[in-house]
Amino acid sequence: MHRNRWLVILAVAATFALGACSSRTLVESDLGIKGAPDWVNEGTQVLDDHGGRRFHGVGQAPPMGDESLQIATADNRARAELAQILTSYLDVVSSDYTAASGSQGDTVAEQAVSRQIHNLSQVNLSGARILGHWKDEKSGVVYSVAELDLKQVQTSLDAVENMNEDLKMHIRDRGQNIFDRYREERK
Repeated sequence: MHRNRWLVILAVAATFALGACSSRTLVESDLGIKGAPDWVNEGTQVLDDHGGRRFHGVGQAPPMGDESLQIATADNRARAELAQILTSYLDVVSSDYTAASGSQGDTVAEQAVSRQIHNLSQVNLSGARILGHWKDEKSGVVYSVAELDLKQVQTSLDAVENMNEDLKMHIRDRGQNIFDRYREERK
């Protein structure tokens, strides 16, 4: 089982790396940090716009005396935000699948699906695309924004060989609708 977990992780990470090319998405501001890009002010979010359905993670790092370390820290925190939002989305997918398949009473099936979703959500998101950085000259804080496209997530899930075929089909058929519902719930 341990070998299968690593195969899942490698398959999803490779898909993220291959799918890292995408267009920029504009994000509206609501925090009001003067001079900051909109994505800094808006923070981590789920977007559905002309660029597609995307997950954005925003991370920050305080001054550290080493600018490259500060940027790397902000990048890692942005990826961590993506991991959290992806985990939440996959939890919704899992709940929706369990309800739709009628296996709520089947504890073994429910646990198997939950385990598969959990394994997928623990993937290292190093292949997620860092869209940009911004440094607040007043505070010295560096911000990073990372992006993950829903198509990349679905492609990654489709590539997993040892995943329940019904769950794959559910994600393929209902993933877009679940994304819309998830985005609305986060507003």
